[in-house]
Formats: sequence, C-alpha cells, structure tokens
Amino acid sequence: MPKIEVNEEVFYTLADLPGGTGSSFTKEIFEEALTCAKAELDEDSDKTLPPSERILKIELNDTNRPDLWGTAGCARQIRVYNGGTIPDYPFFAGNSRGPGAGSGGNQPAKYEIIVEKTVQQVRPYLSGFVASGKAISDPMLRDMIQTQEKLAWNFGRKRRTISMGLYRISKIQWPIIYKGVDQDSVSFVPLQWDMPLTLREILKQHPKGKEFAFIQEHEQIHPLLTDAKGNILSYPPIINSADIGAVLTGDTDLFVELTGTDQNSVTLAASIVACDLSDNGFTIEPVEVNYGYDTPFGQKCVTPYYFQEPVFCSLDRIEKYLGEAISADDCVKALARMGVRAEKADAIEKGAVGPETGGVRAWPPEYRNDFLHAADVMEDIMMGRGLNTFKPERPRDFTVGRLAPVTILSRRIKETMTGMGYQEMIYNYLGSRKDLVERMRGTDSRIIQISNPMTENYEYVRDSIIASLMQSESVSGNAMYPHRIFETGKIAYLDENENYGASTRQYLGFLHAGSDVNFNTIAGQLQTLFYYLSLDYDAEESEDPRFIPGRAAAILYQGKRIGIFGEIHPEVLENWGVTVPCTACEMDVEALL
Repeated sequence: MPKIEVNEEVFYTLADLPGGTGSSFTKEIFEEALTCAKAELDEDSDKTLPPSERILKIELNDTNRPDLWGTAGCARQIRVYNGGTIPDYPFFAGNSRGPGAGSGGNQPAKYEIIVEKTVQQVRPYLSGFVASGKAISDPMLRDMIQTQEKLAWNFGRKRRTISMGLYRISKIQWPIIYKGVDQDSVSFVPLQWDMPLTLREILKQHPKGKEFAFIQEHEQIHPLLTDAKGNILSYPPIINSADIGAVLTGDTDLFVELTGTDQNSVTLAASIVACDLSDNGFTIEPVEVNYGYDTPFGQKCVTPYYFQEPVFCSLDRIEKYLGEAISADDCVKALARMGVRAEKADAIEKGAVGPETGGVRAWPPEYRNDFLHAADVMEDIMMGRGLNTFKPERPRDFTVGRLAPVTILSRRIKETMTGMGYQEMIYNYLGSRKDLVERMRGTDSRIIQISNPMTENYEYVRDSIIASLMQSESVSGNAMYPHRIFETGKIAYLDENENYGASTRQYLGFLHAGSDVNFNTIAGQLQTLFYYLSLDYDAEESEDPRFIPGRAAAILYQGKRIGIFGEIHPEVLENWGVTVPCTACEMDVEALL
C-alpha cells in the first residue's frame, strides 16, 4: 500500500485540525481523523523537533484513490469530512461538475501546447497547466516531488503510462511543442548532469535513463518537449533538462505537464496535482492542448479537464447493501462529507435494478475517477455517514466453512503424486509469449494476453502447466536423474461459451525426465494415479504439437476429453535446452468431479 511522508505543520494547517502547528493535537485524534481517508498513522513525528520540521508517515489502505497520495489531498479529505465545504475549482473545463460547482471552462487559455503527430504511436497524450502567485517553500517542493513520484510509480506503472514534469515559466517561450525525434538527433544537459547527452546516451549513461530505459529503448521515435525557440524542457518520461526543468525553492510560476499512454489517467493525474496546488494557495491557469490527430477528448482540449460522468445509486440498493433504509437527503449529506456533490434523483435511471424509483445521482470530485458502479457511491455514503452509526446485528444464518470439492480432490491428487515419487512445484500463472507459445510449438489462438503488463515476462496468462514444468526442467540438468515434478494449479484460456469470454480451470500437470522414459512410462503412471483415485478413464490417439506424433494420447473421462499425455517433442526439448527425453501429462481436475 502507498505510504507518504507529510510535514506535520503544513498537514494540520491544510486539514484545518485543532492546533494547526500540532502543539495541542493528540495522536489519538489524528488517527481517528485518518479513518475517513482509509489511512492510518505509520510513524509519528519526533516531538523534539520544531513543528515546521516534524514529519508524519501515513499509510494509505486504498490504491484506487491516488488523490490521497499527497499532503494536500489527504488533508482535503479530512477537512471536508469534518465539516469543511467542498472546494470549488473554477479552472476546470469539460463536463458539468454537479450541483454547487462553478460553471468552469470560462477562463481563456493563455498558454498553448502543440502535439505533433509524430508522438501518436509512442506516447500520445498530454495534459498540463500553469500554477502561479506563490513562492514554493521547501516542504511544498518536497511534497510535490513525492506526489510526482507516487503518481508516476504506482498509478503510472513506473512511468510507463504516466510521467510528470515541473518547469520554470520564466524560461519558456510559448507555445510548447511536444514531438517525436530520433534518439541520436538531439542532445541536452539533463538534470543532475554537467554535459550534453543524446537521448541514446541518456538511456545508457544517466542514472534515471538506465532506470527507465525499458520504456523507450526499443522505440524508433522518442518524445521530446521543447519551447517555441527549440529549448528543451524534457525527454519524457525519462528526465527533465537541467535548465528549464530544474525547479527550486522560491520559484513562483510553474508549468506542470503530464504525458502518458492513457488519456483518462493522464488527465486525472493532472487534475489531482492542480487541485493540490490550488489548495496550497496557487492560482491555476489552464493550457490549451492542440493535437495533430484525433483523441477521445477531441483534437483541441483545455486542461485541467473534467471528463467524469455522474453515477446513479438507488435507495433500494443502498438499503440492500448497508442493511438500513437511508433517506435521499441523508445520502446527499453523507456524500458531501466525502467531498462528493450529489442530488436526489426520483426517476428510474439506467442501471437501476427492479422497481427502483428513487435514489441519488453523484458527481465524482474533480480529483477522483473511482466511481465505476453504484456500489462505489454506496461505499462513500457508508464512509460519509460513519461506520459507527450503523447498529450491529447478529448473523441471521448459521454456516459452517468447509473445503470446496475441487480442493479436496486436489489434495488427494497431491498425496498420490507424492507417493508416486513426484515433487510438488508452485509456479506463477503469468508468463511470456516466448515460454508459453513459441518454445512449446503452440499458437496464440486461445491464450489470454494482459492488456497492461508490467514486463514482457508476465504478459500472458498460462493456458497449460506443461510449459511451467519444462521451465523447471531446463535449469535442472545438473540434478541426478530421473526427475519427477508436478503441480496442481490454475490455467486460463479464451472460451466464447463462458462469461467474459474466458475460462479458468484447476489442472494437474506432471513431468518425468530421464534417459529411459517413454510413452509406456507416462501411461503407467497415469493408470496408477487413476487407480488410487478409484476412477476409470479411456485413452485415444491424439495429435498435439508439443508431443511426438504417434506418441501422444488424449485422456477421456465419461466420454469427454479432459487432458493429454505423451512424449515431449524433440524440438520443444531443444527450445528449452533439455538434453534428456521427457514425458508429460496434464488434465482438467474439475472435470473429474
């Protein structure tokens, strides 16, 4: 879970808590106040230090609220919950932000960013704004850097989908240009460096370049931010320039930009930072972003931009899930304590269930985008009203926990396989295309690909256990033969007959490697397994690219094919670097039920 460090004096002041300097504020009161933000005190401050130097460490227990990952955001939630008014941010363009919010979008954008088509296939989205009117203090600068890193690392998946840069306005000639370049055609002095480097050299020599090279090193086009005179602001998402991109204590006018691969995430992150700086006393001025191509928000977009839609939640649903009837007026009040603007909605809305005719319509705050379902509205109503306001009830039903049948069967199989001399293995369910498809001589016709993988090594969900077993065998050449290993675990594959187009099943896979193993070896072991399970099966010849033709058979149970066994194909063995014959079997455990 995310952890943040906050300056005690700044935090208490922004949260409008008793004893703004912390002089009359107890640890118990503070811990109670944190509950509305699903947070807890991880480490108290050193009271021997002056209040302006004390640091509190807070742990957030919710990862879908990135707005809480900074001093201002966490303090805002506490302030509003304890009776403060919902802040209005008039600098937002876009959709209506709900009842009581300013009209927004009326400020003309004095600043412009031109996004060229050359970045469309690399890092296509950008959001930004100008913050002015206040000098940056040291605690504020530290908090901005912390927010930048938390958003980019956690929410932005190590800068892959979101990165953020801060710049000094005084050195920028507008408009700013966001374009794609060849990595050897441009050089500049990056932060924490004293000589110019090309983009290629930055990825190979600069500490930040080496840390985040995995994002850009395989791309032919690399993104670059420059001003109208060609002065370089940054090489997103790697490093800022040492000149324009070096923000210091005392600077008063800043340009903040965020780039990434998902426009909703980039825009939300920019909104979070803009609201935080506004709460700190800065004046936020919007920026017009002109794209050279179509985006979900159009070719011209003024940011900060509010793109969220209102969400309806019926009173029937609220009563069903919270166990108590709550009036629409009370729901609106509870949501207001969470910073959410809402109104009574008397008509049946899209998504209502059954004869629901009344409820509330809620608008997510500018800095939140976690209202995906009516249940999210209901959760904020519960939090806003207070968990201790609900009367405890005794359970109406008496139930006894027990193991699922598939778990019981899996345990019997594990005991039997262990008794047959096999060693149990446990593997990751995710793998690479190279391991799961290419090395196994397979196809990707039914394999599930992760849409936002952290690395290519964990890009696919395995559709077979045999690949995992072969991976172990490939690094076990120095161990005495024979090798007998097995695993009972989940696999998943595309299946148009199942919900969401995919099926997840419990499988058994086992492998026997040795100089004298053959088809008869694995067939005998399969027969032994079924004997001790008191089950019968049939076998028929089958073709599978992972096995030698003519030396593989399908497992039939009650007339249905549930698995396969045979001798591993020599090409598969070569792909894995295995030098001895191997036999393998896998089957659907759930089908045996």
